[in-house]
Amino acid sequence: MIPLRDANPTRRTPIVTLALIGACFVAFAWELGVLASGGEAGLDRFVTEHGVVPADLTAALRGGNVVSAPVLGILTSLFLHAGWLHLLGNMLYLWIFGNNVEDRVGRPVFLAFYLAGGIAAAAAQVAIAPQSTVPLIGASGAIAATLGAYVVVYPRARILSLVFLGFFYQLIEVPALLVLGFWFVLQLIDGAASLGATSAQGGVAFFAHIGGFAAGALAGLLVRGRPPRPLRPATVG
Repeated sequence: MIPLRDANPTRRTPIVTLALIGACFVAFAWELGVLASGGEAGLDRFVTEHGVVPADLTAALRGGNVVSAPVLGILTSLFLHAGWLHLLGNMLYLWIFGNNVEDRVGRPVFLAFYLAGGIAAAAAQVAIAPQSTVPLIGASGAIAATLGAYVVVYPRARILSLVFLGFFYQLIEVPALLVLGFWFVLQLIDGAASLGATSAQGGVAFFAHIGGFAAGALAGLLVRGRPPRPLRPATVG
């Protein structure tokens, strides 16, 4: 089930969402430049330097080095991606669901929420494999937080989705609760299956998705009963 768009209108231009998408494309172009000039080895060094390496992060935090490259990597990793499919898939989800969350809470709050969601997601993955030397990169954790907030605040929003039925597919509108609930259940299943598995090549950081989604859902509970952030400050006559 692949979401294509939602039927949930926004009241303002999602400037932060668009800026985040643009920043991810710029960062990916940078990665392609590193690959062109330094080859696979150069790109591996770049990803290790700017991604989250759990073992390095764990060592930095234990040593009290909260202002260090391994800690800064939590933020820079949110803009790096492992390939076109990784990038485009993440940006599709961010565009569909991020604009509504931004519209609901306001631009500055959404930016802070997005970055905090990415931090929570990285923390969840590092907690599962604190000695891993495989870098974590991608906006998936922060986007998972956005999905968690969206499904809590807009559970009945209609999502146009591409559903595959064997060799056939169909476009149908289904509630956000079903689309994102199904996605989260898959993360739980795959995350449980990945426990104890080791791979030098890395893979999908399922627990970053789970942790980000859970953090976003908790944040969504805090704003669900509140009115949307006003478009303009109220004036007193």
